[in-house]
Amino acid sequence: MIAADALVIATFVAITVQRGLELRVARRNAAIAADRGAREFGAGHYPAFFLLHGSWMLGWLVEAFVRGPQVSPQWPWWLAGFVAAGLLRYWAITSLGSRWNTRILVVPGDAPLRRGPYRWLAHPNYLAVVLELSCVPLLFGAWTTAAVCSGLNAVLLLAVRIPAERTALRWAAAQARAVTDAGASQAPSTPATPTDRPPKRPR
Repeated sequence: MIAADALVIATFVAITVQRGLELRVARRNAAIAADRGAREFGAGHYPAFFLLHGSWMLGWLVEAFVRGPQVSPQWPWWLAGFVAAGLLRYWAITSLGSRWNTRILVVPGDAPLRRGPYRWLAHPNYLAVVLELSCVPLLFGAWTTAAVCSGLNAVLLLAVRIPAERTALRWAAAQARAVTDAGASQAPSTPATPTDRPPKRPR
């Protein structure tokens, strides 16, 4: 049977690699979006999320070893939540394709996608993060990290991130309307055809 301290370290390494790969994908997608004239929203709060997630990673690792590495008696529930978070996260990433990013980037003319989990959930990726922030620490008894980081994440999401996304969506909708109105005003008028003329009255 694998020792608890080995499981803690293995989980930490696996999540670190996962986050690193996700950041690479985000940077690649950001370059694609920039080439298409994307505008970024909420850039000022991005470092706060980066700091939160970095602190979360170190927090549950340190707390697990301070308390004495052990697997929680409720580990099947926490493991199921962690696995569900991963499945939901990558379903969201694959559904958005090159439009997925850790930043809020909007390309003028792009309508919001409604496929994959986005057919039913407005923010499936955020739900995955909520599950992950709580379930991973609880898996190893690091309940303080789970509580503190989950609370901070909720504040940032509800007070900062989601309002910024709503602003971005309103801007995108306004851009789409402007393009539609411009196209309608520039459309050439069609001369009347015989079938467009009113019928003659019978004599």
